[in-house]
Amino acid sequence: MSESEPFVDHYLPALLGQAWHLVSSEFHAVVESQGLSVLEWRVLSTLVGNGPMGISRLAQKTVSKQPTVTRLLDRLEAQGHVQRVPDAKDGRVTRVRVTRSGRKLVSGLLAQAELHEKMVLASLGARKSEALKAALHELIDRYGPAD
Repeated sequence: MSESEPFVDHYLPALLGQAWHLVSSEFHAVVESQGLSVLEWRVLSTLVGNGPMGISRLAQKTVSKQPTVTRLLDRLEAQGHVQRVPDAKDGRVTRVRVTRSGRKLVSGLLAQAELHEKMVLASLGARKSEALKAALHELIDRYGPAD
């Protein structure tokens, strides 16, 4: 960064936000063309990829507020796409799992998301792509909530 360039143009949160917006906009249009909101996609795909989880953790992983996720889960449960189940170890805790219907709803989008990611990362090459993902995971692990 040269002294003539404004700091904000190289400020990490701003760069992450710009990159996220540019990279995700195209795929979000695909999601919405399938009749899903971006948050519905995030919630269902997260559950497909990670298995049952608590609502707080689901909100964290989908970068959403817990009350928003709770309301969405109410709708998705009424539509038969998710199910709330008691935790096997602690019956006081509720976990959310995706149903066959919810899995079917996002299965094609998961394949499209993988293709989209490959296209985005192709210009970086394998080494830079792996380094970028490793650095992002490190930041998430460092600044995210303890599991």
